[in-house]
Amino acid sequence: MSTPQTRNPVLRPLPPPSVQGAGLTHTGCVREENEDSILTDPAGLLWAVADGMGGYGHGAMASDMVIDQITLVGDFAPPAPTIRARLQEANRAIHAKAQRPGIGQMGATAVVMLIQNATAHIAWAGDCRAYLMRAGQLRLLTRDHTVVQEMVDQGLLMDDDRSRHPQRHVVTRAVGAEPDLEVDDTAVPLVPGDRILLCSDGLTAGLADQTIANLMHLDAPPREICAELVRACLEAGAPDNVSVICVFASEG
Repeated sequence: MSTPQTRNPVLRPLPPPSVQGAGLTHTGCVREENEDSILTDPAGLLWAVADGMGGYGHGAMASDMVIDQITLVGDFAPPAPTIRARLQEANRAIHAKAQRPGIGQMGATAVVMLIQNATAHIAWAGDCRAYLMRAGQLRLLTRDHTVVQEMVDQGLLMDDDRSRHPQRHVVTRAVGAEPDLEVDDTAVPLVPGDRILLCSDGLTAGLADQTIANLMHLDAPPREICAELVRACLEAGAPDNVSVICVFASEG
């Protein structure tokens, strides 16, 4: 009689999800100039939104300087320390430029995403946001660096009241506002079907999270979702510049 043999099945690793995305930025309904800047990546790996602050066009200059630094992030660089270093270099450059005569204080809030090994590495400073849509549920991945967020965290303000607070636009961190910059980061493994949204606060000032979730859930490619988000924000009055980036993960 032959001895029974057990064969273990060969488990082949699933291919990493492929990613595709698009971005769109708009002046909005009130502002005369668009001081937002975005970075979209044909390779689907590196994405960023920067929201400039400062008078006489200096906000646009600051957001451009942030994006210029982020473009130097290599696809295979260590994600968190590299993005942090680029944002801190932008911080030094913007803060130094603001000291020149006739410039005055300027800066930018920013959110950056680098996708490596099927993981979204996200870093931010200020109130630009990153959201994850998974299985129909929208989840905020970032935490605003704002006076209002600190009040919510301390129990001094209800979360539902933040949009009506007179200090809702006051940020506690911005690239270039101070000599040193602290950058927060997080990482999220991606699975097929995930959708990532990066946006400036112009979107969240105009649309509630539930409206954003409904639009992110539409059966449409990233470019069309971006257009729908901006369109809805414009219809709501868009009091600020509006910038959105949508990145979708699908079967590899």
